[in-house]
Amino acid sequence: MSEKIKLDLGCGTKKKEGYVGVDVRAFDGVDVVCNLGSEPWPWADGTIDEMHCSHMVEHLKPFERVHFVNEAFRCLKSGGKLTIATPHWSSSRAYGDLSHEWPPVAEAWFFHLNAAWRKESAPHNDAYTCDFAQPPTWGYSTNPGIIGRNGEWWQFATTHYKEAIADMIATVTKP
Repeated sequence: MSEKIKLDLGCGTKKKEGYVGVDVRAFDGVDVVCNLGSEPWPWADGTIDEMHCSHMVEHLKPFERVHFVNEAFRCLKSGGKLTIATPHWSSSRAYGDLSHEWPPVAEAWFFHLNAAWRKESAPHNDAYTCDFAQPPTWGYSTNPGIIGRNGEWWQFATTHYKEAIADMIATVTKP
């Protein structure tokens, strides 16, 4: 059995252990230099088992994000997963770094990554070629001030209070 190929996309100086580090800059630890938002990715169709991307997609312009997910889908094997961590749109972390592009990433974006959903709800989004399974899954890293509160309070806070959520971590799967 061959070893699984796992990519850490936009790894910067903090490549995950056991992953191939990919970044637009040749930092120490980066194995592949590639502009993931505009260049064709150097992997063949269906050859990657897993992709991790932490705090990178928010630096891409909107149509670069489309290119990013289209290429990720192309390169992933069937059953492969792409996990994206990004500042939550309701957190100042989404706006504090001036190299972040508008709009911030929101939960709704992940529905656009499914062809049937786009056909029904957003037929104008024909730049996407990806067709990730639905539903996407996501979780949150929360502000330490609300950790330990009961579930009902947490749900209210994350829905209505700015800064309740710091980051969103979403996973999509190639069928």
